[in-house]
Amino acid sequence: MKTSFPESDLDPRHHAANVQQMLGDVIEHLRSDLDKFEEPKAQALFETAAEVLGGLRTAFEHYEKSAEAALH
Repeated sequence: MKTSFPESDLDPRHHAANVQQMLGDVIEHLRSDLDKFEEPKAQALFETAAEVLGGLRTAFEHYEKSAEAALH
């Protein structure tokens, strides 16, 4: 039995865009929390996590753009 999915569910670019949005939300949350505490190790952890997730978000963005270009 084959399950049918909406067209957007079959397009990995759609999923990549969703993941980019979620990562952006987490990055924003991490950076906004930096002002809530003064512990240097915690601040470093949150900033490092935001930077790492930013790199991952960029990788998804590059995938999405290259996949889109390949379709044209």
